[in-house]
Amino acid sequence: MKTVLILLSLTFLISCKNNSDSDMNNTNMAASTHELTMKGAWKLISYYNYTDNKITDTINASDTNKQIKMYTETKVMWSRFRDSDTLDWFAYGEYSIGDNTLTEILDYGSKSMNEAIKEQKKFAFKLLLDEDKFSQIQLDDEGDPIYAENYIRIE
Repeated sequence: MKTVLILLSLTFLISCKNNSDSDMNNTNMAASTHELTMKGAWKLISYYNYTDNKITDTINASDTNKQIKMYTETKVMWSRFRDSDTLDWFAYGEYSIGDNTLTEILDYGSKSMNEAIKEQKKFAFKLLLDEDKFSQIQLDDEGDPIYAENYIRIE
């Protein structure tokens, strides 16, 4: 009878330890899911214009001026729709994040965008990233902000 009680006690202790390890892994997993990531779909909500390092103008996006960006682990694709524009605007490429900088290197895009890509493939922005919003800020040669595109996460 003592042997049975000892075995039951050991089994109980081992199962408690396994549960606590499992709970700990779940806690670590939950913490890692809260890491900031660009992965997902984002909708442009506004632009900022800057003068002397201050926002001087805000232009809100509308249904007649839409832009969506989609990010995977390493790829980016965006499209822009403007009612008043007869040109298509989209591009596809790779991106990376480091030192609060978003760098996009575009491979190809719409006919109009391919003309821009011939001149410049690499675009670097100051990045302000939160869980459900981000801003990509274009800086001048002195590191001062010129304009920003502001996005919210839609997926």
